[in-house]
Amino acid sequence: MKYKKLGNTDLDVSLICLGTMTWGQQNTEEEGHEQMNYAVDRGVNFFDTAELYSIPPKAETQGSTETIIGTWFKKNNNREKIILATKVAGRSGMDWFRGGETRLDKKNIEAAIEGSLKRLQTDYIDLYQLHWPDRPLPMFGGGAGLYKHYDMESIEISETLEVLKSLVDSGKVRYIGLSNETPWGLSEFIRIADQMNLPRVQSVQNAYNLLNRTYEYGMSEFYFRSEVGLLAYSPLAQGYLSGKYLNGAKPEGSRTQLFGRGQRYETESAENSIQKYVDYAKEINMDPSVMANAFVNSRDFVTSNIIGATTMEQLKLAIDSFEVELSEENLTYLDQVHAACPNPCP
Repeated sequence: MKYKKLGNTDLDVSLICLGTMTWGQQNTEEEGHEQMNYAVDRGVNFFDTAELYSIPPKAETQGSTETIIGTWFKKNNNREKIILATKVAGRSGMDWFRGGETRLDKKNIEAAIEGSLKRLQTDYIDLYQLHWPDRPLPMFGGGAGLYKHYDMESIEISETLEVLKSLVDSGKVRYIGLSNETPWGLSEFIRIADQMNLPRVQSVQNAYNLLNRTYEYGMSEFYFRSEVGLLAYSPLAQGYLSGKYLNGAKPEGSRTQLFGRGQRYETESAENSIQKYVDYAKEINMDPSVMANAFVNSRDFVTSNIIGATTMEQLKLAIDSFEVELSEENLTYLDQVHAACPNPCP
């Protein structure tokens, strides 16, 4: 396994991060434990979860993923060997979390961390992330990466950082990160933290893949100038870059077949780009999913690639991608496909 420094911390995280959001719906507790066992054996030391998970969000399954991780920690007594990241839900109307609108204020964050710690059966979180901003933004396929202004009040960033500081001071949280954030948001978090001596953001978890490279436009520079790297999620674009959904296919048991959540990838431009990537992977004798993950792994501003799998075969391919080095010729071709149709799925 390869390892990279998380921000300006003393933590070295594996290039491959184990994503967990399917555990509790598509995957059972036993399957989640099997995935964690295999990943650790392959050198993965970084797990990512959230109080929201499993996905898709439901009142009856909220927190199920953290619970599965917690039982694995208890069974193996190995919490200190894992760098654990989780998230607090941002502004939403999902009232099953705390009986009302979720916000990034003191009441919500303090309740969220206590719930996560209990489910995870631990007394600290290595990286605590804001799952999405309190201020309203388009995201999760709703035009993410394309800013549209909403004139609504929001919790002040300084207020949120003050709460996070109290969690760091108490020892419940070691470091903080953002998710689904914009250049303005990240720069404000850094500016306010530096001005007020509050915890500094160490990472941003945003979508990044061959169909959505919008992170390169404004966000990637923070890695070089501010030591804030990307934790890339959705490296396979919800599995579409594997090619399994081409020509309208809906494999039995797949996320799109079960939950109907892949519409943003089912456009003509996306289909054309996916076909080109899949054809090229076959031309160079590489599994399309491995090529897509290897591309994400190759970006110097990526701290860790958050992979996800519902089968052990998928998991092994995803983890093995850290061993694959794409050539300059390979990368040039991928850039050419991107240039012909930039970001068909932002």
